Amino acid sequence: MASLAVDWVLLADHAAEVGDVVCADAGGGMPIYRVVAVQDGQAWVQDDQHPTTEVMPLARFHWKAAPSRV
Repeated sequence: MASLAVDWVLLADHAAEVGDVVCADAGGGMPIYRVVAVQDGQAWVQDDQHPTTEVMPLARFHWKAAPSRV
């Protein structure tokens, strides 16, 4: 993902959906992933560093990028 200024919201308050940008570290620290699928508490995610899709528990992620205000 390109380096951008991003506002982050807690996933506890907002469900993760396909297309969301998520991270585990507080305030958008690394690594950052894009969600490509969600099912049964699991997220299929991709990042810019690795061409493969990884499956991770949604509970691992605490933050997602806030919707753009543009």
